Amino acid sequence: MSDKHTGTCFCGAVEIEVTGEPEAMGYCHCSSCRSWSAGPVNAFTLWKPENVKVTRGAAFVGEFRKTANSERKFCTKCGGHLMSAHPSLGLTDVYAATIPSVAFVPGVHVNYAETVLRIKDGLPKLRDFPSEMGGSGEALPE
Repeated sequence: MSDKHTGTCFCGAVEIEVTGEPEAMGYCHCSSCRSWSAGPVNAFTLWKPENVKVTRGAAFVGEFRKTANSERKFCTKCGGHLMSAHPSLGLTDVYAATIPSVAFVPGVHVNYAETVLRIKDGLPKLRDFPSEMGGSGEALPE
């Protein structure tokens, strides 16, 4: 994987850059991520916040906070979703589709207890989050 990747919102007004390697990649099945992404599952790439930058269009970045756990960022021109800061985890989720040059290699399903789409891919399916991230770490069957 190259050290630097760029991506944009839906209209291209906002450009973001990620550097280095993601801390983790996977799928979230929680109702908030499903509702925000308008899909049955959300593909995430988690980065250290210092490795994520808005390189163009910062004036068009809006933010919505449903809870203190997620600061969801979007383009105010087109509504395109960009990323979610997770301060309690010390990580930023840059949606996998936003940075298409990053090879998406998922390693886990989180919040699988809330799934509406069963996926049989051999990856671990966690009830909530890994224990090192404050979750139960409990695995569920595929």
